[in-house]
Amino acid sequence: MAPRLVGKTILSAKFISYLLGFLSKAVGEAFIGLLAAPFKKSAAGSGQQIPESELRNIVIVGASYAGYEAARAIATGLPPDSPYRVIVLPRFCVVNHEEKAFIPYGALLKGVPSQRLRWVQDRVSSINRESVTLHDAGIDIPYDFLVIATGSGATDGLPSRVGSNDRATGIELLQKFQARIAHTERIVVVGGGAAGVELATDAKEKYPDKHITLVHSREAVIHRFRPELQAVAKKGIEDLGIELVLGERATKSDTDEKSIDCAGQKPSSDILLGLSPSSIASSGKISVKPSLQISDNSLPNIYVCGDVSDTGVRNPNARFAYNQALAAASNVILAAQGKAPTNTYTKFWGDGVIKLTLGITISVTHLSDSTNELLFNGKEKAEELMSARAWSHMGATPYADPNLEGPAIKCTPEQVAALAVSSSSTSSSANVATGAGAADAHKTAAAVETAVPVEGAAVEKVTV
Repeated sequence: MAPRLVGKTILSAKFISYLLGFLSKAVGEAFIGLLAAPFKKSAAGSGQQIPESELRNIVIVGASYAGYEAARAIATGLPPDSPYRVIVLPRFCVVNHEEKAFIPYGALLKGVPSQRLRWVQDRVSSINRESVTLHDAGIDIPYDFLVIATGSGATDGLPSRVGSNDRATGIELLQKFQARIAHTERIVVVGGGAAGVELATDAKEKYPDKHITLVHSREAVIHRFRPELQAVAKKGIEDLGIELVLGERATKSDTDEKSIDCAGQKPSSDILLGLSPSSIASSGKISVKPSLQISDNSLPNIYVCGDVSDTGVRNPNARFAYNQALAAASNVILAAQGKAPTNTYTKFWGDGVIKLTLGITISVTHLSDSTNELLFNGKEKAEELMSARAWSHMGATPYADPNLEGPAIKCTPEQVAALAVSSSSTSSSANVATGAGAADAHKTAAAVETAVPVEGAAVEKVTV
């Protein structure tokens, strides 16, 4: 008992130190931002115009937490006179706040010189050593540097992802999913990870008369976390009256119960299979170096960040993705200036803090340093949880979307086609192993949005 108490005391002290450091950093960044604002405004209009034929690309595939942050960091981190340009390629399954699941893009990119940014709504169907192929446009966009931030998902549809490219259809799909739960008396939720636990407990608290069964193949729910959180989650599930089946795999049997698949998040690494299959780890994630360059030494100009990267993060979340994006972006900026990518990513235990909901009104915040655990019970007042905070984090005013038909920064079809044409006359043979020689070439930072609705990245907890 004594060692456990000592361990928790040490973890509590580390947590307090972490909070103080976080607050200090936030205040410092805000202060520096205020001081730098006049200079940034001046710099935004001072970049020289580069002929389209001389521009070259840094492509970012994916635009959720990691990809969006990488695009912002590169676009705002390059010198004002740089020739680079950036081309950028939920509880809401149960309760009725679906419109808040779509965060508008663009706010984090304010002040970026117009020639430095292009935003492409499409999907990347394949990658080779020199270009990415867009699925819908059917064109190849050359790149000198590539950042893969494709994340992970259980399926192509709800409750893992909305599975739509526009806000209106996404809202309609969420409303249909809500109706499906509302009108089904017996529901089987398959998968006892965080998503399955949260969806099952949300549904049971909102509809207490429904018979809900949670089936998980492991011997404990949320098995990737530590025992104390597992025990609290199990108790919360049983207290609500949910039937819990552990150690068994669900099959589509001859029952009339409705099944909702929340099993297993799969890393979205398939786009790399054709180019570098050896870089795909047994986990399905992409193996990377500490610099977040791909582990394949023949491809030093490809970086990876977010859920799809194999960095030893056991339970990835937005904080990990954000910090990886900053590390990858800083190395791309260095390499683009002919310098070695010397920044490294090191996972930090404090970034692993999570909030697990056990119904619409009950939550538990969990912190662990891989040896000890701290749990904080909470009461939730808002059905939409921390959606407003997610909007603010993305630079958007909560629930105010000025462009309901899509982000104002999105390229037109003609602009997308021009990306291939304007870049086709340039060679992508620059020496990019350490960035050497890249400073002599004009480059374009390009991000291709592929995995989230065009209006914005869904809030972190898709299936609360």
